[in-house]
Amino acid sequence: MTEIDVHYNAADKLHHACRLLRKAVLGADAQVVVQGPDELLDALDDALWRFSPADFIAHCKADAPVHVRGRSAVLLGLAEGESPAHRQVMLNLGLPLPQGFERFDRLIDVVGLDDEERSAGRNRWRHYSDRGYAITRHDVGARAA
Repeated sequence: MTEIDVHYNAADKLHHACRLLRKAVLGADAQVVVQGPDELLDALDDALWRFSPADFIAHCKADAPVHVRGRSAVLLGLAEGESPAHRQVMLNLGLPLPQGFERFDRLIDVVGLDDEERSAGRNRWRHYSDRGYAITRHDVGARAA
């Protein structure tokens, strides 16, 4: 069954996503699919290039050529109906329930601070909980304070 971690109260979702990706890829040698709206994935692409001069996180967008996607540890998005080459980690930055999350070993769900994010996050939490997933909670805001 998929392990689910919910990171909530993230004041800066992009920065938090960069930190999570660095830890997953460079620290645990994991492969990650990131789900979210296109504009947020574009911003994450830019942020990963600038995040840490000492730590390169190999990443590409879902529309990159197949040979590029196969060598990237992080795939930003999935085309409709596409199945990734791996099933290690999914990172959700979007509001809706990430489609296909149950096929991954682990889901990391990031929830920001605004009301719409919190409401959508509660709905996703309810979905996971109702289906018997164990959820580990991480209050990002408490660490930042």
